[in-house]
Amino acid sequence: MKLYSRGQLVFFSLVTGIAVILAFLGTGLFFNSRGGGSSSPVSSASGPSGGAGESMDPRSYSAAELRPFSADERENITVYEQYNEAVVNITTEIVGINWFLEPVPQNGGSGSGSIIDTQGYVLTNYHVIEKAYKVFINLFDGSQLEGTVVGTDPENDLAVVKFTPPRGVNLKPIPYGDSSGLKVGQKVLAIGNPFALERTLTVGIVSGLGRPIQISRQNIVRDMIQTDASINPGNSGGPLLDSQGKMIGINTMIYSPSGGSVGIGFAVPVNTAKRVVAELLENGKVRRGWIDASVVQLFPALVDYAKLPVSGGLLVSRVRRNGLADKAGIRQGSEPVRYGSSVIYLGGDILVMADGMKVATLADLYSALEDNKPGEQIEVEVIRGGKPLKLRLTLADREDVLNQ
Repeated sequence: MKLYSRGQLVFFSLVTGIAVILAFLGTGLFFNSRGGGSSSPVSSASGPSGGAGESMDPRSYSAAELRPFSADERENITVYEQYNEAVVNITTEIVGINWFLEPVPQNGGSGSGSIIDTQGYVLTNYHVIEKAYKVFINLFDGSQLEGTVVGTDPENDLAVVKFTPPRGVNLKPIPYGDSSGLKVGQKVLAIGNPFALERTLTVGIVSGLGRPIQISRQNIVRDMIQTDASINPGNSGGPLLDSQGKMIGINTMIYSPSGGSVGIGFAVPVNTAKRVVAELLENGKVRRGWIDASVVQLFPALVDYAKLPVSGGLLVSRVRRNGLADKAGIRQGSEPVRYGSSVIYLGGDILVMADGMKVATLADLYSALEDNKPGEQIEVEVIRGGKPLKLRLTLADREDVLNQ
């Protein structure tokens, strides 16, 4: 056995201690820098489940304390201090199946939300609470409260959740702004819970406006706000603020090959949210108008077989007899052909425009009629006999038509 002197032992102890400390710090930095990934270049900004953590006591800064900072820094600090407590961390539980095919509760995802009034209503993204059977609201002080889903609008990826504020807690909601007058280049601030790091502030600019982003197979959200403010998994549902601290958007998704922020984020405009929230609070859903006809999205094989004059649009296969579309003069097909397990009737009108928007796909029609109500009249353009024809029709209720 080799013996060591006391000095050697002390030296070895110091080296070992330093190595352990460095290993600990390295591990901490590694986990702090880890993020969720996605194989898709466009991913939602929702992240792994995370609970409420410790939070610092809120404070307001005096003029003397803010004096060392620049005007831009003071603006950021002021907005954050005013409204960070109105941003909540939303966590969910979903129902899974175990090895015995029994339903068991499992941790769902997490995201962010904005308190929009003093009664405990929270605005967030639909995909944050999708499929959840329990929703938890984590407040700035670390308390966790169970919430209930008031209403959802998957078409705009929006939802409203309600919780009961604890006794003695006065909620300070985030005020609505106006997204109609935004300018590319203006400063914006995002507050959210990326990777469950609560109420994180990032700053950027409006990078683009009016972006049509397809959020699902059939839904396109028009007029999305593009920003380079860093948005990561967990930011979903959090507010995008202007320099006055008013909400101008709801952070929804990022474009990223890796799942992390690369400076291209998208937010639903607050003017869309204001319209949707009003209906969700009243009805729990959004009622939308629809053309009461069966339509088929054109595809190359159908265009070639039927020798159609256009390659994009919606073929009107069938029209409900004496329905609103029938009364407006929309013509259905008369020649049945089988495609897979479906029957398509050829020879009808081809819808190419609705309410002033070009319609090449079914998703385009959803987008064009997103803000239209049952009973409203719109102008449509169809191709009949190879020539364009404009008609006016009254919209039916989408839910009634699609559930027939």
